[in-house]
Amino acid sequence: MSQAPQPDEGSAASVTSPGGAGRSLVRVMWHRSRPFRPVLVLLSGLVIVLSLVDPGFLTVVNLQNIATSVSVLWIVALGATFVQLSGGIDLSSGAIVALAGICLAKLAATGLPGPVVIAGVVAFGALVGAIINGIPVGLWRLNVFVVTLASMTAISGAVSLWSGTESIYVTIPAVSWLALNNILGTPMPIWIMAAAFLAFLYIQTRTYFGRDIYAVGGGMTAARLSGIRTSRTLVVVWAVAGAMAALAGIIAVGRIGAAAPIPDDTLPLNAIAGILLGGGALSGGVGGVGGTALGVVFIGTLQNGLSLSGIPTYWQQIVTGIILVVAVLADRLQGSRLHVSMRPGSPGGPTGAAEAVRGVSGPRAGGTDHFAPARTYGGGPGL
Repeated sequence: MSQAPQPDEGSAASVTSPGGAGRSLVRVMWHRSRPFRPVLVLLSGLVIVLSLVDPGFLTVVNLQNIATSVSVLWIVALGATFVQLSGGIDLSSGAIVALAGICLAKLAATGLPGPVVIAGVVAFGALVGAIINGIPVGLWRLNVFVVTLASMTAISGAVSLWSGTESIYVTIPAVSWLALNNILGTPMPIWIMAAAFLAFLYIQTRTYFGRDIYAVGGGMTAARLSGIRTSRTLVVVWAVAGAMAALAGIIAVGRIGAAAPIPDDTLPLNAIAGILLGGGALSGGVGGVGGTALGVVFIGTLQNGLSLSGIPTYWQQIVTGIILVVAVLADRLQGSRLHVSMRPGSPGGPTGAAEAVRGVSGPRAGGTDHFAPARTYGGGPGL
């Protein structure tokens, strides 16, 4: 006698009472937090240690300083998360941030209204990401590491050429408002960070595009055979990453009041480290913006704690490099466990992977629940 299928955790069928709904939600959240539990534990331990060492660490002012200091990295890392989920890696984000800053300064010199300049810079970043990275990776199927390394080098040269290797001062009220203004006692960059996070979380978990990203990262061939337009998905992913890098460049220029002609080479590495610390994988299809946010906060908290302790900047760079190595090692260990789970007959084996891709495109093939959680390769679009 076959056993009746049990309802998924968090489904309407599993909710029999308000208390049951609460317990079901807790179980779902606990299950989805599994990839980034290690960084959550590390972050909690780091906060406890720093609060004991320095009583001023947990003050509201210092916590706001941490949030605003990671605002640029946060925004870049959100765009890089979609790249990572699709199976790519972005080394060019720091160069695009600098290029967007120079573009902002040049557009500001034309006398255009501030909102128009900001929208134009974000659109310019999306165009750069789509053309420089998206087309070679998505349409021509070139190696993503080589493409982004080449684009990083080329864009860095373009920044020096366009700026004349000199900083350009920018005085636009709209840009200063985005970077320096406070709303309800909270700096504007924090509001931007929260809005960007919620938007990316919604796209990741509740849209066809988010499911397509997971499917492409889980298996390009299987995703293409299931009807997903993989080339278009990759081009859009890189356009989104470019737009987010441009937005980060606007905030960076607004905070210092000038566009710097030298890209920040550590920015893409820190973004990758934050993604890997948050449970992402270099192979793609695993992770999410929730884990990335925790990884970025951990890096920012660590750097803030080292600064409060008076530790020189070069030690901060050394510690960040060690974190990146540890994150890559964790990714390799996670990949080994995934390889074991992909053996024939296992839940994530060949049959499971095919069902996962069908789960991504199932509603598109005639299903009725547009917002039903998709079963995707690598754990699905969770947090």
